[in-house]
Order: sequence, then C-alpha cells, then structure tokens
Amino acid sequence: MRPLDPRLLRHARAARGYVALTAALGVLTAALVVAQAVLLAHALGDAVTDGVSLTVLGPTVAWLAAVVLARALVTAVQERFAHRAATRTVAELREQVVAHAVALGPRWLASGEGPRVVTLATRGLDALEPYFVRYLPQLVLAATVTPGVLLVVLGLDWISAAILFVVLPLVPIFMVLVGRLTEGRSERGLASMQRLGAQVLDLLAGLPTLRAHGRERGPGARVRSLGDAHRRATMGTLRVAFLSGMVLELLTTLSVALVAVGIGLRLVEGDLDLVTGIAVLVLAPEVFLPLRQVGVQFHAAADGVAAAGQAFEVLETPVPPVGSLPAPDLRTATLRLEGVGVRTGGGSTPHALDVVLRPGTVVALTGPSGVGKTTAVEVALGLLRPDVGRASVDGVDLVDLDLQSLWAQVSWLPQRPVLEPGTVAQLVGGDEPARRAAAALTGLDAVLATLPDGWSTVLGRGGEGLSLGQRQRVALTRTLVESTPLVVLDEPTAHLDAAGEQVVLDTVRALRDAGRTVLLVAHRASLVAAADEVVRVRSAAPVPA
Repeated sequence: MRPLDPRLLRHARAARGYVALTAALGVLTAALVVAQAVLLAHALGDAVTDGVSLTVLGPTVAWLAAVVLARALVTAVQERFAHRAATRTVAELREQVVAHAVALGPRWLASGEGPRVVTLATRGLDALEPYFVRYLPQLVLAATVTPGVLLVVLGLDWISAAILFVVLPLVPIFMVLVGRLTEGRSERGLASMQRLGAQVLDLLAGLPTLRAHGRERGPGARVRSLGDAHRRATMGTLRVAFLSGMVLELLTTLSVALVAVGIGLRLVEGDLDLVTGIAVLVLAPEVFLPLRQVGVQFHAAADGVAAAGQAFEVLETPVPPVGSLPAPDLRTATLRLEGVGVRTGGGSTPHALDVVLRPGTVVALTGPSGVGKTTAVEVALGLLRPDVGRASVDGVDLVDLDLQSLWAQVSWLPQRPVLEPGTVAQLVGGDEPARRAAAALTGLDAVLATLPDGWSTVLGRGGEGLSLGQRQRVALTRTLVESTPLVVLDEPTAHLDAAGEQVVLDTVRALRDAGRTVLLVAHRASLVAAADEVVRVRSAAPVPA
C-alpha cells in the first residue's frame, strides 16, 4: 500500500473528507509556522538591537501569542477529527470486508482465507488508527509546510536556503533505506498474528473435546510458540523504529547546525541583519520537522498499512455472478439435487447425490462424519455451487435465482444455534399465543419457569445464561414460530439427552403436520426413522478438474 493509497479513498468515504480537511489544515499550519517565526524574530531582534520596552513590543507579543494559540487549536482540531475519521474508516472497511467475504461464500473462506478475514474484522484493521492520527497528518504537512517554509527561507536568505536544499534530500534517502530494511516486517507480523488467532480459535472450538480426553494442555506449546513469534516480530519493528528515529534526529540536528553556523558567521561579519537571521534560524527546524515525523510515525502506521492492503485484496477478489430470478414459493415448489458433487482438496463430497425435497415431507441425510452431509445442505441452500450435477427449484437452477428470495423462505438450525443478545421473547419472535404454543411443544416453558424474568429474561451473546440444551430449545421454538416453508436441521440432537431428543422428534412431526418441508442431517436412528425419505451420503474419488 502506498503512503496514500487511492483505494482507501475509494472504499472508505470517511477518509475522503478527512484527507481534504487535513490538506486545508496543513496549508493553515504552514502559514502559522511562518507567521510565528517572523513575529518571534521581530520581537527578539527589536529587543536586542533597539532595546525597546515591553510596551512597544506588546502588540508583537500579543500577535505571537495569538499565532501560538491558533497552532494549538489547529493541532487539537486535527487530533479530534483524526480519531473520528479513523473510527469511521475502520468500521466501514470492517463492514465491507465481512460483507464481501460472505458474498464470496463458504468455499472461499474454507480455502484458507477465513483466518485472515477474522483477524482483519477483529484486531487487524484497528491498527489503521495510528496511520490516520499520526502518519497521514505528518505526510500532508511534509507536502505543505516543508516547501512553503523553504520558499520563505529562500526569500529571506538564499545561502541558508541553498544549504537546506542540499541537505534536505538526505532525509527521504535515509527513509527509503529504512523502508527497505523494514520491508515485509509488518506483513510477517500480521501473518503471525493471523496464525495465532486461527490457532486460538481452533483451540477454543475444540476445547470441550480436548478436555473430555484430558488433552486440553497439549496445544499450549504451539500457541506459546506462535505468540513468541508475534512478539519477536513486534519487537524487531520497534528496534528498527528507534534506530531510524535516531538517524533522522542526528541528520536533521546536524543540518540545522550547519545553517546556524552560517548565520552566526555572517552576523559577526555584518552581512546579515539580526531579525532575518533569527527568522531563518527558527524556520530551519520547521523544514525538517514534518519529514522527521513522517519517518518516526511510519513504523507506527506500518501495521495499519499492511492490514489495509490485505483488506483491499479481499475487497478486490471478484464475487461469482448471482442470479436475479425470484425464487419459487417453496410451499408448492420442489427443490432437487441431481447427481451433485463438490470438489474439495481431498476429494469430492458428496458424490453423485440425489435429493428431492417435496413440500410437506421430511428428508434425512445420513452417513459417516466427513462425507459431505453439511456440504449437501450448503449446496441445497445455494451457498455452494456444485462442480458436477445440478441444484434446482421446479426446474430453475439455483445459480439463476436471487438467493435472498430463497433464503427468506428457509429456517436453518445448525448444531450450535446462533442467538443474538436480547430477551427470550425477542429471540423467539412471533406473537405471544404462538410463542406459548411452540414453547409447550419444545419444552421451553419448563426452562422459562426457572428463569428469573420468564420471557423477559435478557440473554447475552450466543445465549449466555443458558445451557447448550436450553439454547437448542430456544432455537427450536423460534423455528416453530417462524412460518418459513423449508426448515433445515443440522444434527439437532447432537448435544441433547433422551428427553431433548424426544423434543426434537416432536418438533419435526409438528413441522411436517404444518405442511412445512424438513431437511435433516442426522446420525441417531430415532431421528432417521422419523423421516419420510432417507438419503445416504457417500464420498468418492476426486472430481476431475
């Protein structure tokens, strides 16, 4: 990513106004810097040469105080809007990355991009804040203050200006050398953070199984090594930042010293008046300051620049074309999978699968773990496109349909139901009579009797406050209350006891009696026996490319 990547302005509207404001404030800052130097030179020069009283210097000192105050106000405004712009830009990019990743589909996420998207959407893009708050303003100041002050120095004293013109290019040369040295460090640091995040997510997801087998401490060494790698990458960037900062400080100090020596010699010889000498001496450090700060802040912004570059890679990944035809009404339409196969890294799952979902029937997909039952569900819902075979509704291919109109007719209950924060009544939905009737069937009424506020009990994210079985009952109740014609239940009895299993069986029968189509992913014989049709899913050899 370049210092100011046009893609940032294209994808984040908040960044456009901020860049324009920063440019305007940069021009104003340049004017204030020059005014401050001239006023200070006149005040000191007049006091030294003429010995004027404070009464005579009063107006000049007052104007100088006003300029200093104006610079402080400009800096405060810059800081305030920088934080706002950073927050809004990060939110915009995060939302776009997540939405685009969803549009790219589960196959793209499963290809290894999932951890990157998770890192970008959580912590990665937060590193853009130093870029907006520190680096970008200094970059704009380097493009406004530095040339503006140089022109003023040229008008005051061409000898000092010549020294500055000769020495100034050394600063960007050293910055380029430092950039070459640090090239790839931020990308490697972000990659190590992504690996660490993916490892921790996998560990948390499998922690119950690991604890059940007494192996919960096994992955600790791997997580610790990834954490150490990320720490070393971060500390390496900090070391380079400190060294480069020291080099830039030394270079600019020597440059200002050259200007000061030249001014001092000419003042002694009488070739330069004191007011001009003081003005040039005050302006000389201001020539280098923005460039110095760009170099110092570059390392703080490097992680954000790397994260933004990866975000743009995700956003620029082309999305497969989607259909526009409205989906037929699934209350009367038939959904078919004919000879479906999906290519994966290790083979095709499922293979030559035929499924017919007629209105008001219960179809169960069964087979060993890993053969592609969930993959078949994703194909039926249009989330995956089959590499062989066809998925259609009443003869119309799913690829030609507007999937939003299809998904609006579907209720999907995964193995671990997703529950948003809110009250139980909000999560279940529907009116009160429908909720009570459904709760009586699923056994949620017994759960409500143990909750402090019944239907008004507030649950945390993911149903925090309820056990896994109780969350399943909430999700089943919501499925009953909803009026969607197609219901997909992915291993609904995986985490339930015998009583919970009976609740699921009663729910499936109630759905079928209501004329709704049910697609089950099931292992338990009792659940398979409740189906009108059973489809055994099997894997096979890889699908030819």
